[in-house]
Amino acid sequence: MELEALKGVIEDQRRELETKFKEEKIIEREYTEQEKKFLKYPNIFAILGVRRSGKSVFSLILSKKLGRYVYINFDDERLLRVETEDLNKILQAFYELYNNLDLIILDEIQNVRGWELFVNRLRRTKKVIITGSNSRLLSGELATHLTGRYIDFALYPFSFREILSFKPNINVTEDRAKVRRELDKYVKGSGFPEFLRFGSSIVIRVYEDIITKDCLRRYKIDKEKTFRELANYLVSNFSSEFTYSKLGKIFNIKDVHTVKNYVSYLKEAFLIVVLERYSRKLKQQIIAPKKVYAIDHGFCNFISFRLSKDLGKIFENIVLIDLLRKKNKDTRTEIYYWKDHNSNEVDFVVKEGLKIKQLIQVCYDISDLETKEREVKALLKASKELKCNNLLIITNDYEEWERIKKKTIRYLPLWKWLLNLK
Repeated sequence: MELEALKGVIEDQRRELETKFKEEKIIEREYTEQEKKFLKYPNIFAILGVRRSGKSVFSLILSKKLGRYVYINFDDERLLRVETEDLNKILQAFYELYNNLDLIILDEIQNVRGWELFVNRLRRTKKVIITGSNSRLLSGELATHLTGRYIDFALYPFSFREILSFKPNINVTEDRAKVRRELDKYVKGSGFPEFLRFGSSIVIRVYEDIITKDCLRRYKIDKEKTFRELANYLVSNFSSEFTYSKLGKIFNIKDVHTVKNYVSYLKEAFLIVVLERYSRKLKQQIIAPKKVYAIDHGFCNFISFRLSKDLGKIFENIVLIDLLRKKNKDTRTEIYYWKDHNSNEVDFVVKEGLKIKQLIQVCYDISDLETKEREVKALLKASKELKCNNLLIITNDYEEWERIKKKTIRYLPLWKWLLNLK
């Protein structure tokens, strides 16, 4: 690609991003001070996440706190033919356009084959932010060369905390009512930043781009119809168990390894999250059924092939993604679900290092006595087996402390839990 053409693309993209900052309301994202400290010196900061989750804007938010920056987004039809040898031309274009380079942002860099060594070279003298919509971005040559020399950050669509436009006083009835209304809109909508402007059409567009660009094209999948049906099945059965063998039977896929590959492609493209069943025995954990969740509850609302919406499952999906957001602050945290041979099930087991830190049930309507008895019974059984006394049931609107069989259970409304209000 010609140097002048590259310079034109770079200037266009920068102008577009800067215009967005001036004309649109930019919502600050949650991150820790660790990110800013890491980028005080030449290093690589990798922002990974689903398409249209706000990675470009987030990288710019960080850059404005860190000094002068240059930016290029490789998810641009004008850059489809950029090859490894063009990367140095891009660096030359940066130098010719701007006097000083403190920070280089390479957006959706995984679209360029052989990018790893180029970024490794930049890192020696520059601060570099790379973004990608594939979780395998750091599993290749870059990771081999950069052991301990980069930090990665998982960016998800907006949390309820991020999009809530005011800080509520929970002692004021009007504030509590307003929060509940905002939560209802969030639960029935999506966390994708552009959903606030374009509605469900953007969620459908993101889904199609993930399936087509990030899976079918990237992995050259021949059986397109089967792959699409399997993806839709998993998204439609969010917050539910599945097995690879059952998926194989449903879609007439004889080789279970093909099924595993298909599921891994959807995970790597950040469409779904797969949760393992907790077991102290690794073999049992591997062979046990898994649970599937959507990376954003908007997929549950607008893609899922369901005749009616199960708010309990949507609540559960929202809780899981928020637990993963919190994992950014403590990488020792691991999330599982628990189930025994009598089908007693606990939605989330939060493990920190070697210790089980918390057991969480999600129950939309705890007023039904049969439902409450089932949820509590499973929680108490898991508490005994896993030796954890930090027991929480997240509800729609019920709040209480309850003492049962020498165990204390905390009931907390979803809005309070999402806002970290205890």
